[in-house]
Amino acid sequence: QVQLVESGGGSVQTGGSLRLSCTRSGPTADISYWGWFRQAPGKQREGVARIHISTGITYHPYHVKGRFTITQDDSKNTIYMQMNSLQPDDTAMYYCVLLRAPTMFKYNVAFWGQGTQVTVSS
Repeated sequence: QVQLVESGGGSVQTGGSLRLSCTRSGPTADISYWGWFRQAPGKQREGVARIHISTGITYHPYHVKGRFTITQDDSKNTIYMQMNSLQPDDTAMYYCVLLRAPTMFKYNVAFWGQGTQVTVSS
């Protein structure tokens, strides 16, 4: 079955950096995009980065653009998200996702990872 294994979360102070990684396995041949969502306490899940598997074209929404960068390794089985200049508002559970379509709405998510916690203290 499909598996997404995430790692790299943790606790940092404001202005710090973290790098998340996610490795996929299983039958994902029909998936064209994957990336990251996050959910902060009391808030809705929101997309923060996605990448097209074949072309490597990326998308980052305005509120993380310039601070978060998604990349993919040459095997195309692992993605990374480098997060810089972290703020307390970035505190959330971060989920690796497989997407049915490029728009980052929850209903486009075909599969969710288990999540990795990121905590940013002031």
